[in-house]
Amino acid sequence: MVQVRVAGVAVDAAGDHVILLKPVDTLPGAGRVLPIWIGAQEATSILIAIEGVEAPRPLAHDLMSAMLAGMGATVTRVEVTRVEDGTFYAEVTIAASGVLTLDARPSDAVALASRTGAPIFVADSVLAEAGIVDITAEDEEADPEENVAEFKRFLDDVDPDDFRDGR
Repeated sequence: MVQVRVAGVAVDAAGDHVILLKPVDTLPGAGRVLPIWIGAQEATSILIAIEGVEAPRPLAHDLMSAMLAGMGATVTRVEVTRVEDGTFYAEVTIAASGVLTLDARPSDAVALASRTGAPIFVADSVLAEAGIVDITAEDEEADPEENVAEFKRFLDDVDPDDFRDGR
């Protein structure tokens, strides 16, 4: 498992939202980034959490976080464990009087981790299979605007089916 952070949330050419997870110890432009397509509501929830913005009313992930805190439970970690037929799977580990690991969609797991401060991990095999080369800043002399444009071109051309088995 490799610990990751939310590197960003983007919208592809089809208008679908993509969360980008990047290993925490990797410099910009180095290593791999893991794109996971998610729903618009989950993207909004993650963005609100990582930007520290308060929604006018609690979102579902705010409610989950408040319920866990109210019960004296904590989210100890979130893991993206596998990808099968283009679908990503995650687990949320919760500690209270014991330890409980729950199946979750990666978008919900990341949204919850973003609120609780829990570390996010990705299985090495998932990063190897579905990760892409980070093209955001390949060298110190790279033009940041060109890097953004190159990444936007990637998002315009990529198809979620590209990450299915048998590519």
